[in-house]
Amino acid sequence: MKRSNIDKCRELRKKQTDAERKLWALLRNRQLAGVKFRRQFSLSRYILDFYAPEYRLCIEADGGQHYECKGRQRDEFRTKELNKLGVEILRFSDREILTNIEGVYEIIKRTMEEKASNPPHLNPLPKERGCNRGQNCPPPL
Repeated sequence: MKRSNIDKCRELRKKQTDAERKLWALLRNRQLAGVKFRRQFSLSRYILDFYAPEYRLCIEADGGQHYECKGRQRDEFRTKELNKLGVEILRFSDREILTNIEGVYEIIKRTMEEKASNPPHLNPLPKERGCNRGQNCPPPL
């Protein structure tokens, strides 16, 4: 599968923030529980700050623009779209990363442990179509 935004991803890797640099020092080279993270990874039409494909886990380092109204709305939409692809997102403020990297590390590690102990079913049951809450739906099989 050809990924889009490759040039943009490369540019973002060269211009990383202090918080991204500090977080990458923690995640790179399988230092966190032996898990491979990718930096500025293109998935669908989005570029994820850090992504562990094995766990479908995205780590975002959010600067100030993410806390303004417009930024929050964009992030909510983006999170919903990525959740549809099975990607879980952990968001940390730049300040949190710079001042409490140990806490950030623990949250990421705990999330990966939870995901490892509850892997997704390889063949999930299909979702019912056309059956909304409040309607008479057939009972599950």
